[in-house]
Amino acid sequence: MRIYLDNCCFNRPYDDQSQFKIRIESEAKLVIQEKIKNGLIELVWSFILDYENEQNIDGQKKNEIYNFERYSKIYFVGTSETEKLANKFHLLGLGKKDSIHLACAIETKADYFITTDNGIIRKQPEILEISILNPVDFIIKIGENE
Repeated sequence: MRIYLDNCCFNRPYDDQSQFKIRIESEAKLVIQEKIKNGLIELVWSFILDYENEQNIDGQKKNEIYNFERYSKIYFVGTSETEKLANKFHLLGLGKKDSIHLACAIETKADYFITTDNGIIRKQPEILEISILNPVDFIIKIGENE
């Protein structure tokens, strides 16, 4: 199984954990991380993840996220098709970077796009190329022991 985690998903454990939704998404993201580290799930990394992470002003968070790249099985640099797909998603109302993340996930044939961004999740009915889930729903869907 191949997944793509967007930047907001990588950053979720660093968000304010006083909100229940954020706490459970963080826990689910950490379970996903363990499955990736143990080779049970294949992680895709992309140029847009690097670009967004580079904008992080917190050096410790930035380095911890960069360190996770070593567990990825695929590093995607983008193609001319990436731009076409991203433009399609942007026309649906998604932000440019979110659109590029989705395009990267689809081009690398990821089975799931994992995000904590509700704006992206709400667009799932219009995006048929990939299954979009938040980390909690992903863990529920695949089962914790898979």
